[in-house]
Amino acid sequence: MKDNVLNIKNLTMRFGGVTAVDDLSLEINRGEIVALIGPNGAGKTTAFNCVTGVYEPTGGVISFLDNEIAKGTTPDRITKLGIARTFQNIRLFNTMTVLENVLVAKHMRTKHNIFTAALRISGREEKRVQEEALALLEEQGLLHLKDEIASNLPYGLQRHLEIARALATDPQLILLDEPAAGMNPQETLELAEFIQQIRDKYNLTVFIIEHHMDLIMQISDRIYVLDFGKLIATGTPAEVQENQRVIDAYLGVAEDA
Repeated sequence: MKDNVLNIKNLTMRFGGVTAVDDLSLEINRGEIVALIGPNGAGKTTAFNCVTGVYEPTGGVISFLDNEIAKGTTPDRITKLGIARTFQNIRLFNTMTVLENVLVAKHMRTKHNIFTAALRISGREEKRVQEEALALLEEQGLLHLKDEIASNLPYGLQRHLEIARALATDPQLILLDEPAAGMNPQETLELAEFIQQIRDKYNLTVFIIEHHMDLIMQISDRIYVLDFGKLIATGTPAEVQENQRVIDAYLGVAEDA
């Protein structure tokens, strides 16, 4: 029996007269790395934004761990449910340090509020959060940079920090929106290994958007393909690579030998 983590049924998102996502249905099971690919403007990030509460869908149902996510659920509530994400354009707290970025995410799971914090009743919890944040940075190879301002990090390390910050919310499902954007081939190869490592280490399920097909074909268990908001194919990497509709719409037609 499949252990379903994310289930999307008939998701539709319209902006005025434009249908960005058109009747999309997909499912992701525990421990999978599942990719959503397609040309620019296909509706991929819009689908992510619907899952994470940035947009309220025009229609359809999104369920997480067999529980429907009510329309209007805010991004912070969805994070607390156990869904984390990164963005195509890195969204770190640029004036904060590396450690402070992770601490902000860690506080999503703390029990204290502004009143207990002001009274310093939550000192023990604060210590625990600090220790966990430092341990996470050490695991991700960022501990030596804990006092660096986030915006001063090289691009590849900013990507790693953004993923580390997402991990700090203790997610069960992580959505990665073009994590290899702007990376060179070596950095992309290292990222592929990194994604597989965090999937295994943290028992994560991964939903990824990416244009680097080498990365997608290497790490994905299954792939969904969108074109103009519609699902045109799904299958294993090998199946998708051989699908003529996908070749025509996205992967391109190989030259005759």
